[in-house]
Amino acid sequence: MSVELSIVMPVFNEGEAVVPILRRLAAAVPVSSEILVVYDFDEDTTVAPLRALAAEIPTVRPLRNDLGRGVLNALKAGLAASTGTYVLVTMADGSDEAESVAPMLELARAGADLVAASRYVEGGRQVGGPRLKGLLSRGAGLTLHVFAALPIHDPTSNYKLYRRAFLTSTPIESRAGFEVALELTVKAYAGGYRMAEVPTTWRDRTAGQSNFRLRAWLPEYLRWYRYAFVHRLRRRPAFLRR
Repeated sequence: MSVELSIVMPVFNEGEAVVPILRRLAAAVPVSSEILVVYDFDEDTTVAPLRALAAEIPTVRPLRNDLGRGVLNALKAGLAASTGTYVLVTMADGSDEAESVAPMLELARAGADLVAASRYVEGGRQVGGPRLKGLLSRGAGLTLHVFAALPIHDPTSNYKLYRRAFLTSTPIESRAGFEVALELTVKAYAGGYRMAEVPTTWRDRTAGQSNFRLRAWLPEYLRWYRYAFVHRLRRRPAFLRR
């Protein structure tokens, strides 16, 4: 059976906490899917629960990242190993709503090259999380939408679905971590790709520790923030509405 949807999920010492998250995700996606759970090293506490769960849910595929440790390389390894027509990136901390996958996939099937699950549109919200991080994320989304004409409202979130053709034609140049989502978003905008969004609720993790490094990664976010303004005069992408 051909794979319609590949899901890439980087993990780091999530342990048993990842199991209910993967069960909810597997129940929310089409049968013709694969869930690539990417870990950096064999001693990661996520590995044993993953292997046990893979026997229960065949769509779950543990994948070792051999590109070098860190979330950026894990995402690159997962994207490279994925085989689906569409590729969804999601996190292992339970912050992303599995219920958003179906409407995201619907918009991709309708022609969108990038679909964002947005906290900052009507019907979306953010629950918990560091206040400064939330303010910076919301501010970046608002200013890029208003002043750079970016057609979506939540460019920094990694909870996004991409058409494979877009990923194949778009090299990843990020150098640190989670800013890859902003990079791909502004490159889709600059390249005239079709973009869409659905409302979602993001909830801060209730178990484990976040691997987000705001101070270290902020300069990389600013790099792609500036990129959006530099390229705003290029052909604007079509925006698909639900």
